[in-house]
Amino acid sequence: MTSDGGIQIPSRLPLLLTHEGVLLPGSTVRFSVDSPRNMHLVSQRLLRGTSLKSTIIGVIPNTRDPEHDTDDLPTLHKIGTAGIAVQVVGSNWPKPHYTLLITGLCRFSVSSLLKERPFVLAEVEQLDKLDQYTIPATESVAAEDGELGELSQKFYQAAVQLLGMLDMSVPVVAKFRRLLDSLPRETLPDVVASMIRTSNKEKLQVLDAVSLEERFKKALPMLTKQIEGLKLLQKTRKISPDNEKRVTNICISPLPLNVCVHTPFNLDGDDEDEDGDDTAVLERKVHGANMPEAALRVCLKELKRLKKMPQSMPEYALTRNYLDLMVELPWSKSTKDCLDIRAARTLLDNDHYAMDKLKRRVLEYLAVRQLKTTLKGPILCFVGPPGVGKTSVGRSIARTLGREFHRIALGGVCDQSDIRGHRRTYVGSMPGRIINGLKTVGVNNPVFLLDEVDKLGKSLQGDPAAALLEVLDPEQNHSFTDHYLNVAFDLSQVLFIATANTTATIPPALLDRMEVLQVPGYTQEEKVEIAHRHLIPNQLEQHGLTPQQLHIPQDTTQDIISRYTREAGVRSLERKIGAICRAVAVKVAEGHRATKTEALTPESQTQQGGELSVCEHLTQNVKSMNKAAPPEMPIVIDHIALKDILGPPLFEMEVSERLTLPGVALGLAWTPLGGEIMFVEASRMEGDGQLTLTGQLGDVMKESAHLAISWLRTNAKTYQLTNMMGGPDPLEGADIHLHFPAGAVTKDGPSAGVTIVTCLASLFSGRLVRSDVAMTGEITLRGLVLPVGGIKDKVLAAHRAGVKCVILPKRNEKDLEELPANVRADLDFVTAGNLDEVLNTAFDGGFPGTASTHTHPQLTSKL
Repeated sequence: MTSDGGIQIPSRLPLLLTHEGVLLPGSTVRFSVDSPRNMHLVSQRLLRGTSLKSTIIGVIPNTRDPEHDTDDLPTLHKIGTAGIAVQVVGSNWPKPHYTLLITGLCRFSVSSLLKERPFVLAEVEQLDKLDQYTIPATESVAAEDGELGELSQKFYQAAVQLLGMLDMSVPVVAKFRRLLDSLPRETLPDVVASMIRTSNKEKLQVLDAVSLEERFKKALPMLTKQIEGLKLLQKTRKISPDNEKRVTNICISPLPLNVCVHTPFNLDGDDEDEDGDDTAVLERKVHGANMPEAALRVCLKELKRLKKMPQSMPEYALTRNYLDLMVELPWSKSTKDCLDIRAARTLLDNDHYAMDKLKRRVLEYLAVRQLKTTLKGPILCFVGPPGVGKTSVGRSIARTLGREFHRIALGGVCDQSDIRGHRRTYVGSMPGRIINGLKTVGVNNPVFLLDEVDKLGKSLQGDPAAALLEVLDPEQNHSFTDHYLNVAFDLSQVLFIATANTTATIPPALLDRMEVLQVPGYTQEEKVEIAHRHLIPNQLEQHGLTPQQLHIPQDTTQDIISRYTREAGVRSLERKIGAICRAVAVKVAEGHRATKTEALTPESQTQQGGELSVCEHLTQNVKSMNKAAPPEMPIVIDHIALKDILGPPLFEMEVSERLTLPGVALGLAWTPLGGEIMFVEASRMEGDGQLTLTGQLGDVMKESAHLAISWLRTNAKTYQLTNMMGGPDPLEGADIHLHFPAGAVTKDGPSAGVTIVTCLASLFSGRLVRSDVAMTGEITLRGLVLPVGGIKDKVLAAHRAGVKCVILPKRNEKDLEELPANVRADLDFVTAGNLDEVLNTAFDGGFPGTASTHTHPQLTSKL
């Protein structure tokens, strides 16, 4: 390897064909090897060799894509770099490959190929002196006069200027300065070209420059561009000495000739994201997030750890994600409330019909907020049946206040970490839904809708309802602590709205923290109004129709409500309206004109069904309702067209029929879908005094029946009630059968007490109950009538059924204020405090013996 000319490389070199980088003399590069030729070179030459000569190989840049590598030898680059393999690492994942660490020694040119398989072996000619990298700097180039000496001096000064712009207190920068002074000037172009961030194309130009003068000319513009880029970076980012350590990433390996400096810009002068600079930006964001002192201390501590942490550590990404979240949270960002009460009232009325309690509560909040700006956000809970608009009214409240809106669906959530987040010790930890929602909306005073809070589950992972206790407590949520954040966040300005179908499944402790607002089902009149204000225009728009093409009269809407839907809300009603719109859309899309259909005679109408019958009636309605419109538009839906589209009615309205036998009375019942009237029937036959109850009754209703029997037997003489033989005990020698029709429907509750008493009194006395009277109320053994719930729904059911008089408990008189004015005007209300008043009203001419029981003996205290 030695000769008179100095150190020489072998004349025959195995060639490594690379595609991912360019090796220059004086630099160290890591190559990944996975092609068959290169794998054979490593296994047969490098791993089996025992001498230093066997570790020297030639590295030839190959521009072919390795994905399309073939067995044919590609056209080789004319110039390569001889290098020494200082490290070989093998791996089988994701596929067998070797990783080589190679230090460049000198240039060579390929004279001829000796063999192509199993690896490439070539005859080479050395182009550089090898000893220039090992002998200290001489004055050979500097002493020369002319262009080469001038270029060498310029290049050296530029390299010194670049180092001067970096922080010399960093050990690696100082080490590189020493190397710059000790290396010969001839090696500087190669070393600098390998240290600055350049493209492979630029490095190939330096590699191909065999002449030293040409090499200086190729490398000097690269160095100048780096200096200009760093100056521009200093101006735009105002780099401090502390930041310079992060802006410049200089790495020098233990090998004396391996110098690699990376600057934060590329050859085109474009700024690139760089990890040190990212940390500086993150630090500025942390200081600019305006977070509380405790959170700021935690962030700065984590940031200090992040700076000392290698990026290869898994915890680096976790800490970085944590800091990014802390910076993004709206610690002090908020929206300004729109406190115009009149505008808010108008907006709420336009969005929702009825719901007076909810609207009044929102306006109260606005008014108090206007007077006192530091008001805590209330915790409201809307409780009501499905489909009455609980979720949509929450969205309207946010729009009214001018706040951001975020909905969190809690149905089926059974892990408390969904609310509180996971601790950062777990893999894949993340914050809870509350903190995530705040990050999403970007302000700290949004409207949070916690949907279906009554459907939270419970599992081995904890109870999410218990985790909500801190969130929904106005006295505690100013310092809500998420497990992921582990610092307190202020939720007191958030307006929480929870929705539920029932309070029965909400834990008492959670229910106690919320202000419950009942959202009852809509009355028939309210549904008609909602349909014409909101549902019909919305469905017309969704189906591409206009009011000039389809018209649904109010009578038709009432038919849909009473005969095709039975619900508290309006979801089924909206679906039925959608079905009508689709049927009309088919007609419009087909270009079918009702006026072109021949007029059908009444006889043919009864014989023909389907679309022709619909069209005929639509035409007649159009002519009668809208003379100015074209004869075929709008299509009007009447009750016959309704039957053609939706089919026969699904429900029939309960109507108060004439009571023709003793032992029948009319009661009122409440269901989640609204009120209904309910008949109670009784019969008596010979027997031994047994009571039979049928009609799927619950325990409470069975007890009401036993109470009624006991009270009537106790007061039989007073009311002149006799058995079948005329005896004083109504049950003597007789069996009583009490039946509640609609036997497949489960019935329970105390409200039927007065109805059962009236029914049995009619049976035992043989008198008919008034057929225009309906009643509700709980009874006691002393004959008192106690209040019950659902008065509004029950009275509306009686009104629909054509009842004229309604008997209610005296203490339910206050509930009559909720009734619509037209209903109150149409009905007579009798408020009863005891069963005497009920029986007097239920029978024509009163009931015998009721007047005498009003006098009670006066007791005087003996204390």
